[in-house]
Amino acid sequence: MIHLKTPAEIDTIGRAGAILAALYREIPAQVRPGATTADLDRWAEAFIRSHPGAVPAFKGLYGFPATLCISVNHEVVHGIPSTRRPLREGDVVSVDCGVKLDGFYADAAVTYPVGAIAPEVQALLDRTQAALARGIAEARPGQRLGDVGAAIQEVADEAGYGVVRELVGHGVGRQPHEEPQVPNFGKRGKGLKLVEGMVLAIEPMFNLGSANVRTLPDRWTVVTADRKVSAHFEHTVAVTAEGPRILTD
Repeated sequence: MIHLKTPAEIDTIGRAGAILAALYREIPAQVRPGATTADLDRWAEAFIRSHPGAVPAFKGLYGFPATLCISVNHEVVHGIPSTRRPLREGDVVSVDCGVKLDGFYADAAVTYPVGAIAPEVQALLDRTQAALARGIAEARPGQRLGDVGAAIQEVADEAGYGVVRELVGHGVGRQPHEEPQVPNFGKRGKGLKLVEGMVLAIEPMFNLGSANVRTLPDRWTVVTADRKVSAHFEHTVAVTAEGPRILTD
């Protein structure tokens, strides 16, 4: 069942999203060679809890042990922070985070370079972020989920990237994961019609190589099957009469 949100509820999700936006503005100073992914996770939890009433949405969710999903290089999503995982010059690190505030959730992700990175990897990050913007632009009343997915997929196809299909975006609001699913691929004019009050987590995941992925034995970390670099960007977006409203920017 899809739960439409009132304007007041969307504003509450936006307040949670504003904390995430502030966190992501601060993260670049934390993403440096030598820092461990556990260091970044501890910093993020303290940052979120410094805002009255806010709690990390992912910690304990389905048994996940941390505030951040931190995925490095060929890891796509759901990487577990570790004291044994220092970042190195040339890495890319995807940081996926959620905040719960006053009973509502917001969700976002950004992939960051660690120092200087290869030009083809920078292009992957740039185009994945551009694909997110194109998908968001389709999140208007009367459009369909296929329009969102097609807009994202077109960017990947132009560049020759693999689009992860096993993992998709989703509704978000009173629960961190709600209906509908929001694929990063599709056909224009197909799929569920978007209506005012929907709130969607739109999150393209592009791979420099194949679209194929697998899950590691930790049962969380999803990696590219060919071990080539992946990028992930995400915003929480409300479908409004005025057009898409990004709640995590």
